[in-house]
Amino acid sequence: MNIQLVVLAAYAALQVVLGLWIGRKVKDSGDFFVAGRRLGPGLLFSTLIAANIGAGSTVGATGLGFKDGVSAWWWVGSAGIGSLVLALLIGPRIRRVAAEQGLHTVGDYLERRYGPSVRATVVILLWVVTLAVLVGQLVAAGKILHVVAGLPPWTGSVIGGAVMTIYFTAGGLMGAVWVNALQLVVEIGVYCLLVPAALASAGGWAAVVSHAPADASYWDFSRGWRYLVMLAPAFIISPGQLQKVYAARDDSAVRWGVGLNALLLLVFAFVPMLMGIIARALHPALADPELALPTLLMLDLPPALGALGLAAAFTTDVNTADAVLFMLSTSLAQDLYRGLLNPRASDAQVLKVARGAAVAAGVLGVGFAVLAPSVIDNLTIFYTLLSVCLTVPIFAGLFAPRVGTFEVMTSIAVGIPLTVVVHFTTGGRGFGMLPPALIGIAAAALACALATLARKPSPAG
Repeated sequence: MNIQLVVLAAYAALQVVLGLWIGRKVKDSGDFFVAGRRLGPGLLFSTLIAANIGAGSTVGATGLGFKDGVSAWWWVGSAGIGSLVLALLIGPRIRRVAAEQGLHTVGDYLERRYGPSVRATVVILLWVVTLAVLVGQLVAAGKILHVVAGLPPWTGSVIGGAVMTIYFTAGGLMGAVWVNALQLVVEIGVYCLLVPAALASAGGWAAVVSHAPADASYWDFSRGWRYLVMLAPAFIISPGQLQKVYAARDDSAVRWGVGLNALLLLVFAFVPMLMGIIARALHPALADPELALPTLLMLDLPPALGALGLAAAFTTDVNTADAVLFMLSTSLAQDLYRGLLNPRASDAQVLKVARGAAVAAGVLGVGFAVLAPSVIDNLTIFYTLLSVCLTVPIFAGLFAPRVGTFEVMTSIAVGIPLTVVVHFTTGGRGFGMLPPALIGIAAAALACALATLARKPSPAG
């Protein structure tokens, strides 16, 4: 057994133990869903950054850096830009609404604002597309263990799925935020060391540049702007982000916690970009770009540092997966079970359903991960449809009081099918300068505006 596998196994076991220990303190659905609304800026920051630096931000973005060069910055950088908008504009406002009305999920908000039909429609859509991001995290975990231990990728996906399902199911959000705090300390410390060590292994920046592709587009930073359209809205209105904002103790905690998360994402975006470029210099013949990060950590760094880097990369995938379980389990228990099927359900029943939903989602995620080959492909589908589905309902709900159920349902009915058609008929590219996410959001907003005008009362004659 190599040192990398030993460190990885020990770190995974520590997370499970911590999650189970915190889980003993979870007494009701308020603890499980919104951590008792007690999160200060430190814990809010740690749970958000742990969720946001996941498979896409490490394995996936490093693969983009390997393939596309400096434009890979936009994958994580766009998440930081969207998070800034959440910190300063949307977050404090929706936290106050959630605290005043006792809301636990985004579905709760949508029903209070628009009615049960909007809640049911959005929840069903999000359950389907959110599984894609869970699958993406588990695919990345499988690739890491494939490089580290020679295990088949599906085995790594099963192990990663088991770790996150156990500690999240035990403690919900309360358990996840403390496990995420542990993960954050390890991740940030390790990633600060990885880039200089990898650069030294490659012989310095001049050597890296000399081995880069001759194509000038590899150094064209502006090529990645399309990720801004797809990702920034998703990090403003993501149910996982918003439900963690619900758990903040006050508006100041939201501004500082979410804001620091945004600033760190903007800086961290350089790490996978640079690691991908360095991996391209050292391993230009690598067949799968998404193996760039684990290959670099396994073969080109000192064993101890490489082991810590692999442990950090593996757990970034796991902790983002627990954020997805949070979205799926709370949505099913609160929005579908209590909201539609059993409005009189007791707190204990809702908590039991939430934990059962977490286990079911974990099993489904692992099953699909065995079949899914790409991290970025899965995340692209998720972020695109999430942005189109929720951008209009959330923004209109907070800033356009005249928009009601009919207008929002119209926006969803137009935006989602159009986005799906554009995405799959163009291979995810869109038309010219218009990516599928921008086309879908624009169409949804236009449909909402036209529906609002159509229902406008006639002026008195």
